[in-house]
Amino acid sequence: MVGNSISLRRMASRGKSETGKLRQNMEEQLDRLMQQLQDLEECREELDEEEYEETKKETLEQLSEFSDSLKKIMTGDMTLVDELSGMQLAIQAAISQAFKTPEVIRLFAKKQPGQLRTRLAEMDRDVMVGKLSQDVYMQQKMEILTALRKLGEKLTTEDETFLTENATATLSQFEKVTANLGSEDKIMALASSGVKTKA
Repeated sequence: MVGNSISLRRMASRGKSETGKLRQNMEEQLDRLMQQLQDLEECREELDEEEYEETKKETLEQLSEFSDSLKKIMTGDMTLVDELSGMQLAIQAAISQAFKTPEVIRLFAKKQPGQLRTRLAEMDRDVMVGKLSQDVYMQQKMEILTALRKLGEKLTTEDETFLTENATATLSQFEKVTANLGSEDKIMALASSGVKTKA
């Protein structure tokens, strides 16, 4: 009996370490894709419109394929659903283009509410001193507040009002499709939902 319980513990521990490795691999792949999106935005001025659109479309297609792999991996494994659900939500936000800021998508995927709040505080400061345009500020603040809400963080009444007053159609659609996600069924429903890539 003692031998059995030791080997079960070893198996559980091995399972945990494999889950950790898998999650790390997934995060590395996501980081690579987010870096591609970021590089693309930074080089936008140097590319002609067609080249930019084509490259962006290819990256979003790669994200879509990544999302499909994630879905397959998560099927039937509740531990992984728990571990990777934030990543799945963040990828859907990127594919649907509800979120356009790679760094925000990355923090959302890694379930980093503290870092999202820090980024928001930095943006509040930057917009006041004129380092950040009002348009970029509004877009990123919407993304951060939506991500925080999806991660189960409590928002202030002021933040909730900001979200309600500034929601874009794409962001509202993302909110609707992903409302109250949590169970495996709902995550799977999201993965095959109508949030599709915009060409």
